[in-house]
Amino acid sequence: MEHYEKKWNNKREDKWDLSLKNMILPAVFLVIFWGLAIFLSLQTGVGFYLFNFGYIGTSVAIGIFFIQTLPKKHKAWGRRTSQILVGCYMLFFLGFVGRENMQIEGFFMLFLSGVFAAATMHYLIAKIAGPLIFGRAWCSYTCWTAMILDLLPYKQPQQKRIRYLGIIRYLYFFLSLSLVLLIWYVLKVPVEPQSTTELYWLVGGNILFYSAGIVLAYHLKDNRAFCKYLCPIPVFQKITSRFALLKIKIDPAKCIDCGKCEKVCPMDVKLLEYKIHDQRILSTECIWCSTCTYECPKAAISVTLGLDAGIAERLNYR
Repeated sequence: MEHYEKKWNNKREDKWDLSLKNMILPAVFLVIFWGLAIFLSLQTGVGFYLFNFGYIGTSVAIGIFFIQTLPKKHKAWGRRTSQILVGCYMLFFLGFVGRENMQIEGFFMLFLSGVFAAATMHYLIAKIAGPLIFGRAWCSYTCWTAMILDLLPYKQPQQKRIRYLGIIRYLYFFLSLSLVLLIWYVLKVPVEPQSTTELYWLVGGNILFYSAGIVLAYHLKDNRAFCKYLCPIPVFQKITSRFALLKIKIDPAKCIDCGKCEKVCPMDVKLLEYKIHDQRILSTECIWCSTCTYECPKAAISVTLGLDAGIAERLNYR
């Protein structure tokens, strides 16, 4: 009997699952993003908002739809699809074509200039306010740096986190801010929005990030080493994502404590400890990649809506 049950489950995992429950989460993203797109477009009369948020929301919804419905062995391509669609749009169209520095220095410059351009909007909405709803989903579904790093061979960390190494991200954040303040207030040569200088900053920043990310990934055998230790964006995200409405939860009635979820977690989160404390995954290091949800052999992990927050970070360290 057990043999036939296992064979049936394997057969189901090789097929698309187009059930109604799998349409709910993609629909939520479509409603939120298109609602924001329509609202901003009507309020400002700027058609770009309609295209920008409509495109991003649709791209993310497509990625989530594929994660929910594709056969298990192909589910990872759901997130990859969203990464490519949104990452290329932001880097090449908004960045290189639109000549906006989408790196963090570009946000600081535009913020000091009082200019509400694509980079300003992106940071305020996607990386500061957005995590109140989606947590750090941006890191999984739309980051153009992770878009390249996730192509590397170390999708599952070969070793656990290095304790305290993450302080580098805070040092980089404040170094970046200090550099912009120096240019703006001391040298008094602010960068003009959508200028060639902004483009140089964007190119230089991306060369630095990609180089550092690839070196770290191969040295530590971990595609997400850059996200854990160097990327300055979580300095923003970790504040608001703590209160995210959408978080992952493990159903204790279904969970068999096999540990598969923690083994495949790219961010080394101690998922089972949150289950033991009857909590959703409160860690601000969770990037909502959904790997644990589709790798769980008992379908015990799902995205839930709720109000909660936690201070303690339950992470696996060396």
